[in-house]
Amino acid sequence: MVETLISEKNPLLKEVRRLAAGGDPGEERLALAEGPRLLDEALRSGIAIGAVILAESAKIAEENRLSAARVVRVPDAIFNKLASTESPQGVLTLVRLKAWTPQDLVRETALIVVLDGVQDPGNAGTILRTAEAFGATGAIFLKGAVSPSNPKCLRASAGSAFRLPLLTGFAIESLLAMAASSKAGLTLYASDPRAGLSLSDAPLAAPCAIIIGSEGSGVQPKLAARARGLKIPTNTVESLNAAIAAGILLYEARRQRSI
Repeated sequence: MVETLISEKNPLLKEVRRLAAGGDPGEERLALAEGPRLLDEALRSGIAIGAVILAESAKIAEENRLSAARVVRVPDAIFNKLASTESPQGVLTLVRLKAWTPQDLVRETALIVVLDGVQDPGNAGTILRTAEAFGATGAIFLKGAVSPSNPKCLRASAGSAFRLPLLTGFAIESLLAMAASSKAGLTLYASDPRAGLSLSDAPLAAPCAIIIGSEGSGVQPKLAARARGLKIPTNTVESLNAAIAAGILLYEARRQRSI
């Protein structure tokens, strides 16, 4: 049954506005997914859906698959105030992201991407999408990085944030302890255009974690000192966009593992 809400003060709509503004997901790991594509990805990924908010004029193909979820319609004018995008698509989904443990990431031949201070949610989401595409076993967001629950990050991930094992708010010490305690051995590589080790010479088929630093200052010195520097050979241009660098590094890891 579809509910109709006409008051902007409704508690559900207040929560949607909070999450759309980048509010903390809290212990319930709530996030706001915008658009019909992310609704479809949420359904396909089997994650918990708290509610689906539809604009009064919206028509969606997934409506017959929402019998187990709370579905509400709101006037278009109210909906447009809820969405964080400039051109709302008439669908907002309140989802509960899965809870993961370090053991979910350090499995088989681990390939983990670590976001160290990456602030741009578009870059972060693209990194998650690329990580899933190239067979990463998970991603770690260190303290200071953007949250994977950020609406723009979710959109850029195109559903990968629903499926890829993620750890957020991770401390450097926890990452180092994870690497040290890994039975298979987990080598930390820090992306660094000035490093001596070139991408093609690194044994990325072995269990490893690839650290992508912030867009402005790169990997934190404290962490870089405990990792092996790894550079992507380039001509003229020294550094690359964080998401592009992550894609190249993850692709090379996948290539080596496919030989």
